[in-house]
Amino acid sequence: MNYRARMRALREDRDLKQKDVARVINKSQQGYSHIEEGRAELKIDDLIRLCDFYGVSSDFMIGRSETEEKEKTKKNKKNKKNIEKG
Repeated sequence: MNYRARMRALREDRDLKQKDVARVINKSQQGYSHIEEGRAELKIDDLIRLCDFYGVSSDFMIGRSETEEKEKTKKNKKNKKNIEKG
């Protein structure tokens, strides 16, 4: 599932209108509609806002994961330790 379909599914699952979600990313309803329909691209900052708003990971939003919830995995913890070591 691509991110546009994911955006629409999340919005509809929560019984929200396009104008409601558009406010979250400071867009008009029409601007948001253009993103969902593929006539405009979603900016990274807006992707982050939507992920925070819905409580999902960016991997889920862009279709790289089927797990909706944000997760802190052992792998993420291991990566953080490796970064801290330098």
